[in-house]
Formats: sequence, C-alpha cells, structure tokens
Amino acid sequence: MTATLPVRRTADPRRRPLAPRRRPLRVRATPYLFLGPAALLFLGLIAVPIGYAVVLSLFGPRVSGGAYGVRRQVFLGLENYARSLTDSVLLESIGRMFLFALIMVPLMMGSALLFALLLDAPRTRLKGPARTAIFLPYAVPGVIASLMWGFLYLPSTSPAVDLGRLVGVELPDLLNGPIVYGSIANIVIWSGVGFNMIILYTSLRSIPEETIDAARIDGANERQIAWYIKVPSVLPALTLTGLFCILGALQTYSEPTTLSSLTTGISSTFFPLMKVYQDAFANDDLNHAAATSVLLAVGTLLLSLLILKLFATRANGSQDG
Repeated sequence: MTATLPVRRTADPRRRPLAPRRRPLRVRATPYLFLGPAALLFLGLIAVPIGYAVVLSLFGPRVSGGAYGVRRQVFLGLENYARSLTDSVLLESIGRMFLFALIMVPLMMGSALLFALLLDAPRTRLKGPARTAIFLPYAVPGVIASLMWGFLYLPSTSPAVDLGRLVGVELPDLLNGPIVYGSIANIVIWSGVGFNMIILYTSLRSIPEETIDAARIDGANERQIAWYIKVPSVLPALTLTGLFCILGALQTYSEPTTLSSLTTGISSTFFPLMKVYQDAFANDDLNHAAATSVLLAVGTLLLSLLILKLFATRANGSQDG
C-alpha cells in the first residue's frame, strides 16, 4: 500500500482576488452618532459664544450726525483690547485676584492632601461618614454658601461676635480691610476642598499595598510612608488639583459678588470677572467687556499650559534622576 502525497494547488493567475468586504453604513456612522450630541453642545455653548465675543471685541459704538445723531457699531480693530490693557481698574482687580490666589491655592491643596492622607491612614475610623462630611459642602451652591458665611461674618448677625463680646473680646470685622481676602478664601476652600480631596484619595487608593507593606517591614512609620511614598505617588493628581485650584481662583465671581451686598469693603470691580460684568451690564459697554473677557480667557489658557509644562518638566526630571 503506497501513501499518496497531497497535491499542492497553485493559484490561478487569471482568478481575481476577493474584494475586501465593506463595512455596513450603519457601523461606520455609529461613532459619529455618539459624538454628535457632544459636538453640538461644544459648538453651541463654547465655540459660538467665544466667536461672538471675539467679533464683539473688534467693534464699538460711535455716534454720527451731531448731538442727535445715530449710534451705530463700527469696526475698531484692537482699540478695545488697548483700553483693557491700560485700564487701571482692571489691573487693580487682577492684582487682587493674584493676592487671593496666593492665599487660597496653597491652603486648598494642603487641606485636600491632609484630609486624603488622614482618610487613607490605617487607624482612621468612620472613613465613609468622614469622607461624606468633607465632600458635602461641594454640593452647596456658591451663592448659598456665600450668604451663609456672610451672615456669620457680619458683625450685626454673627453669633461669634456676640460670644466674643460676652467674654470681653472684640473680634475683627471679617468683611473689611485686608482680612476680607481670607474671608473669601475660607468660603471657596470650604466649598471645594471635598472635590479635590476625592481626587487625591482615589489616587492614594491606587498605590500597591505591597509597596506600603514593604516600607512597614523596613521600619518606616506612617508619617514617613505618607511623606516618602504616598505624596510622591500622587504628584500627577496634585498637579491636576493644583490646576483646578488656580483656575477656580481666576474664575472667582459668585462669592465676592454675594458678599459685596453685605459690606462696602468689596467693590463691584473687586475681581476681574466682576469688572467684566460691571462694564457689560452696568456701563452698557459690551464691546469693552468682550475684549476683557477674551484677554482673560487667553491669559488663563497660557497660564494653564505653563503650569502643565512646568509640572511635566519636573516629573520627567524626577524620573530621570
């Protein structure tokens, strides 16, 4: 009995290769259907308003025909931007904003990191209720939080002032003078520390347990583990929360605006966004307000990119080291 070898078939050169199967139209259109609502929201709520603000900033009102002439919009080019850059009131409000950021940002990041480390400590009890209690103020709207704290600050309604007078201590006016920066920062920190704490706590929970156990075996205590292992491991999360805090400081509006109705220590142009609102709706100068808004948006974007670049450079340098 002889074995037969398999016959090898050669491809027929005259035979056409099979054409690739086309994906159904429904499959190809599915990603665009999912992206459609987000793209429409971005276009309608972000791109169009920004474009409209840029267009407004290039025009301005002019009256032609004497005292009883017609007011019409004319193209001014960069004149509104020049007015904003030389506006002393705006420059003063920017200076106050940076002073406020120097107070608020370190305290916000430090408090969020401290709460996250305490919640991640093995001896901490009632972590769930404590985490909820720290995060709960974030759910309170900024206007309501400002009114609550404003009545606590106001000497005529503050129970702390009454208690101080009973024991012969005169508390300072928290809504006047330089101390008002700390009063506003306290409201912002009280409202936002829970959100930043959740980000840092989530990052801490992602650290491998083997790393922590190895440090304990080597004799490290909890303070050393927190400083030398946990904090370096959450540097990306710290960068993110730091950026959020800086952006929040640049966009602070509702807190000082609400408190301004309770005191004369906070003017209507205290912060840049308050100055924009004053120009647009109180002074009826939408074009100047639009130019200021564009400048603030560009400045915020450049500052954010600079901060991200700085942290990325430091992170790469530490990894190389």
